[in-house]
Order: sequence, then structure tokens, then C-alpha cells
Amino acid sequence: MAKIRVLVTDDHAIVRDGIRALLALTEDIEAVGEATNGREALEIAAKLRPNVVLMDLVMPLMDGLEATRRINKEFPEIKVIVLTQYDDSEHVFPVIEAGASGFVSKAAASSELTSAIRCVYRGDSFLSPSVARLMVEDYRQIARADRNKDAFEQLTDRERETLKMLAEGRSVHEIARILAISPKTVERHKTNLMGKLHIHNRLDLFKYALRKGIISV
Repeated sequence: MAKIRVLVTDDHAIVRDGIRALLALTEDIEAVGEATNGREALEIAAKLRPNVVLMDLVMPLMDGLEATRRINKEFPEIKVIVLTQYDDSEHVFPVIEAGASGFVSKAAASSELTSAIRCVYRGDSFLSPSVARLMVEDYRQIARADRNKDAFEQLTDRERETLKMLAEGRSVHEIARILAISPKTVERHKTNLMGKLHIHNRLDLFKYALRKGIISV
């Protein structure tokens, strides 16, 4: 039986060693390589073409989020599982948007990691229970917000354009250049639309645009 080939990416040797030791105990999974940063992960993934990449988020040279985005684009057949100590919404949603198939907390049991590897290899998605609870609570918040009148119709056309580009991750200066207006005007549109939508930060704006179908992942 062919084993699931895994690339382990983390800038801490002790973490990589621990994961390799864990995977060595399984019959169907093997660690075929290691990377210490996102840039190295891309290079090794191109050479070894593993089935799954375990990806830390905070690393030098290129972080795990950018590396996940690049692997998803350049090697869509390779599945990425983000393995990190961060399991809050500020980190979870960008990771999903970047194309990760799994999200596992470093505090999880070893059996959870091997289950996640098998799960994404089969083509499914995997979320640690703590992350799944976070997603459920976020859905509940969205459902409560939906019971209130949607303020999207109150936005002007220019505010809607600004909303879309902000949600896509564009900077104020990029938007100003595209719309041929001043950065100060973009900031005014941003303030107005966030006030109308009762949104207070960039992450909530991203989630709102995703839910409304203004952007897609």
C-alpha cells in the first residue's frame, strides 16, 4: 500500500523531529522531507510533490499563509494542513481563504494530526474541534446579524466598489489608483461603509463580503 507522503514545515527543529517521530509510528503515512520556512517549503514541494504539507504559520523569509496560498495556486493537487498554536478567527479565516484543507492546533492530540492527514488526503477538509466551535459561533453571529435589516442597500456604488477591493486585500493606495481618486477619499468611503454596515475591523469586513457573495474563496 502506498503511503501518504508528507512534507513537514516548521522553523523549530524540535517540532519537526517530534512530528517525524509521530509519523514513523504509522503504517500509512511517512515524512518525506522538512522545510524551515515557507520559501523552502515551496522549493521542496516542487521537487518532492508530497501529498500533504504540514505548515506552520509564523516563520522567517516567507510565512505559512503566503506559502499556503502559493502552493494552492502552483500545486493544487498538494493538500495543506496548517499546524499552529493560533486558533482564533483572526488566523483561521485567512488560512481557509488561502486554500488550506485543514487547520490543526499544536495543542491537539497526536491522533488528531494523523486523522487530519488521512482526511485531507481523501479530499475532505479537517478542522480541530476548537476551530470548529469557533466557526459555529461565527455562524451564529452571522445568523443573528441576518435577522436585522441588511444595510448593504444603503451603500453607494463607490462604497460597494471600495468594499469589494478592501475585502480582496487591496490597500487604500491601490484602491485610490484603480478608482482614480485620492487616498483620503478612499478612507472616507471606507469609514462610511463600515459605519453603515456596523463593521469595526478588516476581518469582519472580509467575512461580510464573503457571506454576501461579493468575493469568493
